[in-house]
Amino acid sequence: MSDRATFLNRIREATAKGRAYRVAVNPLATAETAYVGGGTDLVASFLAEWTAVGGRGTRVTGAAAARKFLAQFLADTGGGAPIQRVIQWRHPLLERLELSTVYAAAGVTTTTWDTLAAESEESRWTTAFAADLGITSADYAVAETGTLALCSQRGQGRVVSLLPPRYLAILEPSQLVPDLFDLFRALETRKADLPSNIALVTGPSKTGDIELKLTTGVHGPGNVFVLVVE
Repeated sequence: MSDRATFLNRIREATAKGRAYRVAVNPLATAETAYVGGGTDLVASFLAEWTAVGGRGTRVTGAAAARKFLAQFLADTGGGAPIQRVIQWRHPLLERLELSTVYAAAGVTTTTWDTLAAESEESRWTTAFAADLGITSADYAVAETGTLALCSQRGQGRVVSLLPPRYLAILEPSQLVPDLFDLFRALETRKADLPSNIALVTGPSKTGDIELKLTTGVHGPGNVFVLVVE
């Protein structure tokens, strides 16, 4: 068999495999009939779903425990390059946790996105692409699917969760909603001031080629972690 014929045959085989996962639209799948919810412990449900798709996560109690976790997170490189540069959202939760004290103790340089946005384009992107870790909070987190909903707005640029090779989202339980239907309802109440971009993040970046081989970390961070502070 020629190389061309072999190539085309592999495409036909991959296409046939793909048809096996075709999804049928169910017109009865409304919020009333298809609602799943997040169980009695939304944090546990969210973390279980998040880790099931390749992310990592844990829960701690109190600001001091959150700072202790971050200090350990910055020190644990997993055998890779040390974390020296961090870009971070400007967010009330992150400021309330006083994370700057952890960065100072670890000798880590941190820049908030609103500071970068005020710089020249060349300087902004040089700093953004050099970051080892991006830290955000979230607008919402969906317990049913293990999904973060990130609204891009002033001080909370989407690239913070996309460019660095490592990503950490810090949440508190009040940001969790049980089901994807609940997320849509929450967004509906904010439709007057919603940004032009809302990213839904479910685990690390993944992509699949025509041979159905899954690759992680191609279009975004391959190492993602969620910390829920109770």
